[in-house]
Amino acid sequence: MSDWSAVRTGFGEDGVTRCAWAVPEHPDPTLLDYHDNEWGKPGRGPAAVFEALSLGVFQAGLGWLTVLRKRAVFRSAFRDFEPAAVAAMGLGAADDLLAHPGIIRNRSKIIATIHNAIVIVRGGIDLESLAAGYRDPARPRIVDHVSSQSVESAALSAMLKSLDFRFVGPTSIYAFMQSIGTVNDHVAGCHRGDRIDFEHDRSSAS
Repeated sequence: MSDWSAVRTGFGEDGVTRCAWAVPEHPDPTLLDYHDNEWGKPGRGPAAVFEALSLGVFQAGLGWLTVLRKRAVFRSAFRDFEPAAVAAMGLGAADDLLAHPGIIRNRSKIIATIHNAIVIVRGGIDLESLAAGYRDPARPRIVDHVSSQSVESAALSAMLKSLDFRFVGPTSIYAFMQSIGTVNDHVAGCHRGDRIDFEHDRSSAS
């Protein structure tokens, strides 16, 4: 998530404290729902993790909300981001997808998404477990402490590149890690970040 506000938390109409980017002056319900129910939450399964990686590919150079609003169309075009289903499409599907009116029509990004699915399937890669090995448990206290990349994201980026993944630079991978909870970048005071920490600690103890 790159759309950080200058303040660390904000209040929605329900009075709940959240990361400021989720409650801007003109709140967007799509963004609010994403913040409260998905962003930073681990354990969502292979399709959700591959979706997070793939939407990060398409986000490059664009605002996150632009991509998020197109997510339903992306899911339809990319078979709900089930890695095996996307891999089965084959790289030849890129031409048809370039004609799809609802997605971001960038040939390199479309090919990278299909290619990455093929890498996952052929290598039997559990992307979430792989990313979990680079987990950073620290929480940012203020927005100025939120990075665009980290030592861990650079290391995971290098690992993914060695496995032949594409569009996986350290900045994109840091956003991916934020999304799937390898990094919990809900700032201090955000109710959702506190809940994620609790769920992770309970899962680790079981």
